[in-house]
Amino acid sequence: MAFTRTFGRSVAFAASLITALTLTACGGSKEAAKPAAPAAAPAATATKEVKVGFVYVGPVGDGGWTFAHDNGRKAMIENLKKEGITVTTQQVESVKEGADSERVIRDLVAKGNQIIFTTSFGYMDSTLKVAQTTPNVFFFHATGYKNAPNMGTYAPRTYESAYLAGVLAGKMTKSNTLGFVASVKIPEVIRNINAYTLGARSVNPAVKTKVVFTGSWFDMNKERQAAESLIGQGADVLLQNTDSPAVLKTAEEKGVYAFGWDSNMKAYGPKAHLASAVINWGDYYTQAVKEAMSGKINTADQWKGVADKWVDLEDINSAVPADVKTLVESKKAELAKGGKIFVGPLNDQKGAEKVAKDKALDDKELGGLSWLVEGVEGSL
Repeated sequence: MAFTRTFGRSVAFAASLITALTLTACGGSKEAAKPAAPAAAPAATATKEVKVGFVYVGPVGDGGWTFAHDNGRKAMIENLKKEGITVTTQQVESVKEGADSERVIRDLVAKGNQIIFTTSFGYMDSTLKVAQTTPNVFFFHATGYKNAPNMGTYAPRTYESAYLAGVLAGKMTKSNTLGFVASVKIPEVIRNINAYTLGARSVNPAVKTKVVFTGSWFDMNKERQAAESLIGQGADVLLQNTDSPAVLKTAEEKGVYAFGWDSNMKAYGPKAHLASAVINWGDYYTQAVKEAMSGKINTADQWKGVADKWVDLEDINSAVPADVKTLVESKKAELAKGGKIFVGPLNDQKGAEKVAKDKALDDKELGGLSWLVEGVEGSL
C-alpha cells in the first residue's frame, strides 16, 4: 500500500528495552529524513523471547497488502524460531488511519509489545507521537518518511514491479488502452501509475493509461466500480494500487486481463491474471526484530526493490508468448543491476518537459513526485 516511502541512519537504544527484552514474553501501510550519527549500543541481551505488535490497515484476508504483511509476520516467526528465538505477536486488523491508530498503538505498548510495526502511510504521525513518548519501545513504520531515535521507516519500491507489469501490459493490450485503479493521491501511488505507463510505452508508444481514484486503500465495492468504469472506457489490461482482489475478479468476469497487487492473486481470476506484482516482507521483518533485540536499529529509509528481492513480478500467465516473457525477465535483470526507470526526457500530461534528457530522478525527487507522465489520462 503504500505510502510515500523514503527514510536516514540513526542507531539508538533505550536501557529500559534491554530490561524488557530479558523478561519472558507472553500474550497472544514518502521526503527522506536526514541521517543521524549511530549511538553506541550496550551489550546485547541474552534474551531469546520477544513480543512484537502489528497494526494493519485492512483484514488479513484482503488477499493483497495486509495479507502480504501477515505472511511476512509468519515468515519472521519461523525464521527466528530456527535461531532459537521465540516471537509472540499481536496484530490488530482494519485500523483506520488517523487518530484512532494512536489508541491502537498505545494499547499494543500497554500490552507489553517491545517492537511495533505500523503498516500504512496514514499511521505515520500517530506512530511518531507514540515513539516520542515511549523510548523503551522500537517502532517501524511502513511507507512513511518521519523518523525518531527509536523509530525506523521501510517501504518497497513497488514502482519497479509496476514498471515490469507495464512492459507486459504494453505487449498484451489489443486496445492500446490500459486501466489503473488507484487509491489515494500521494507520491507512492503517483509513482506506480507513472511507472506502469512508462513500462508500457517503452514497448508500445501508442499506449495510454486511464486512471480512476477510489479514495481508499481497501473498499471492494469502489474498486469493482472503478474497474468496471475503466473496462467500459476500453481498457483491456488493468493494474491497481488498492488492497483487495476486486479488480482481478472484475477482469475475470469481463474477459480482460489484470494483475495481482502486493500478493499473488491468481486464485481470484486465473484466466484474467496476467501476473502478480508481489511484495516479500519476511526477510525485512526478521532483520528488523533481530536488530531491535540487539539494542540498535537502523532508522534510515529502508527503500528496497527488485535488487533486494523485496518486490517481483511473478507467475506470468501461460498465454503470454515466450519472447514477451523473456523481455520482461530481461527488464527485471536490468533493475536488479541498478537500472533506473524515471530517466529523461520525460514530459507531463500536458507535454511540458519535467525531466531533462539523460537525467534520472533521485530518491528525494521520487519521494515527492506530484505529476503524471505523458500518456496518463486522469487528474490529481
